[in-house]
Amino acid sequence: MTTQSNREIFFDGFNKLFKEQWQSDVLLKAGDSAMGATIPAHKLVLASRSTVLKKMMESDELKSSSKVETVTFSEMKHEELEALVQFMYSVDGSISSETLKKHVRSLYLAADKYEIPHLRDICRNQLISSLNASNALNILELAQIPFDKALNDAAFTAFKNNKSIIASSTEFKLFVVNNPDLSVEVIKASLLEQSQLVPGCWLASWRGCRMQLN
Repeated sequence: MTTQSNREIFFDGFNKLFKEQWQSDVLLKAGDSAMGATIPAHKLVLASRSTVLKKMMESDELKSSSKVETVTFSEMKHEELEALVQFMYSVDGSISSETLKKHVRSLYLAADKYEIPHLRDICRNQLISSLNASNALNILELAQIPFDKALNDAAFTAFKNNKSIIASSTEFKLFVVNNPDLSVEVIKASLLEQSQLVPGCWLASWRGCRMQLN
């Protein structure tokens, strides 16, 4: 059995507070949580990590209530919310690679919605490192809500590097239907780049794209 050093014990204080649910004063519930399934937390910790959550904790309803109130995160699943809360209790702002890979999309969106820039940076780096032909369109779409230039540029580069594979996929057809304006920009930029490399070839490329969509 390994023993913690004094330093480890000190830095593990917040995490221990979360695990032991010591004097928690707010309950967090996900959109898919079973009846009565909540995550006990501390308003002070949540408020210190997120300006949006700070405003929520300062609401008249939460401040005036004599009982422990429940805050619902309807857009998140229980496991995702638990990962988010565990991150906010981490002293060094870290998250396990396994948890990050599993919940990166929902954590990225939560980081934006609740204004947690550091978490958004972590998620962005993970998304970029995982880019490939099979997920480039999904990540490109994600980069628009709201617009994230670094993620958008990386996803677009992945699209260009794999455009022959992506253009023939079912996902691309669905992407065009759901994102017509973005699709036009992607195709235009891709064709412009190709025409600069091989003058006069943009028309043939455009016809090829049209054939893939039909």
